[in-house]
Amino acid sequence: MRESVEAEVMMSFLVSEELSFRIPVELGYETCDPYAVRLTFHLPGDAPVTWTFGRELLIDGMGEACGDGDVRIEPADSDTVGDVLIRLQVGVDQALFRCGAAPLITFLDRTDKLVPLGQERSLADFDSHLDEALDRILAEEQSTG
Repeated sequence: MRESVEAEVMMSFLVSEELSFRIPVELGYETCDPYAVRLTFHLPGDAPVTWTFGRELLIDGMGEACGDGDVRIEPADSDTVGDVLIRLQVGVDQALFRCGAAPLITFLDRTDKLVPLGQERSLADFDSHLDEALDRILAEEQSTG
């Protein structure tokens, strides 16, 4: 069984209303983290930047505005499913990207064939991941405290 899905799409990085440029973005999905998708942005002159967020957020954002944290996704035009806007925010800094919906839909369809939506829990060993994370946090606190 394949354990990952990868794709590359071109997105427009919207610097301002007057300025934008196209950049390659790698999309990634792995069965070891079945709820998440990764977007790795290759900005000119900078090291690649990867954002990881919920696959369901990307799916939902294709049809309506969603996300109330650092990642917000919405259709560029509420009447059609032509383009999607992805807003990433860290503090007061934010970046806005525009992408055609078709390559995102194709990518999401491939992830669904690998792990159908709603079946993620069958692959995720949350108890062991939670135990590992808690052990790591406790060890860090004990070493600093």
